[in-house]
Amino acid sequence: MSTLQAIRTFLFYLLLGTSSLLWCTLSFFVAPFLSFRARYHFINVNWCRFALLLARVFLGIRVNITGAQNVPAQPCVILSNHQSTWETFFLSAYFQPLSQVLKRELLYVPFFGWAMAMLRPIAIDRGNPKAALKHVAAKGHQLLKDGVWVLIFPEGTRVPYGSIGKFSRGGTALAVNAQLPVLPIAHNAGKYWPKEGWAKRAGTIEVVIGAPMYAEGTGPRAIADLNDRVAAWNEQTQREMGSLPRAPAVEEQIVV
Repeated sequence: MSTLQAIRTFLFYLLLGTSSLLWCTLSFFVAPFLSFRARYHFINVNWCRFALLLARVFLGIRVNITGAQNVPAQPCVILSNHQSTWETFFLSAYFQPLSQVLKRELLYVPFFGWAMAMLRPIAIDRGNPKAALKHVAAKGHQLLKDGVWVLIFPEGTRVPYGSIGKFSRGGTALAVNAQLPVLPIAHNAGKYWPKEGWAKRAGTIEVVIGAPMYAEGTGPRAIADLNDRVAAWNEQTQREMGSLPRAPAVEEQIVV
């Protein structure tokens, strides 16, 4: 990373951290008096848009969106690959109101966590996977009924650019049980905002929004099939944008 880019990155994090502290403090005193949708916009949308603006101005990170016409009118389950913090900012501002799964401990962070708690997150105890899965299913179902988008990163954690993690079935199970589609999203944010370290690269992040996918039937088999289709679409889309190596061509064998 060049000296100029290092200075830009330092300024980015300085302004991001300062704005987070100030905005979350202000939100703690203002947001409780707003409706949930107004509260979400006040706390999350405004600050996330500011974070994206900082990334564009100081880091030179822009975004190109393909498939915006695929977003359905009714909120559903969003399934996206996870490579960095950037997509959390972007998706939280693009889909509103939106809830996502996060560690319960984050809600205890003064002001930041208190502000997050007012956004109806799905806070889980990662030390108890079975209980966490049940909580995601129960609260996620209620949020969808209330017209809130539910964001799930099926890989479970950030995966380095150039690779893809195994997709868990929690998101598709939530969609099937709620009788709603999943909205698949693929991106290459990790190319410019790596999982590890502070260094960032200027460039344009590609975000592809696929057509909503529906389960064919109900029950475990339908959940597994939908999950496989979402994972296959994400992998293929990442290959097409150059995030993953292209699959080797299969040569036809001529039998004499």
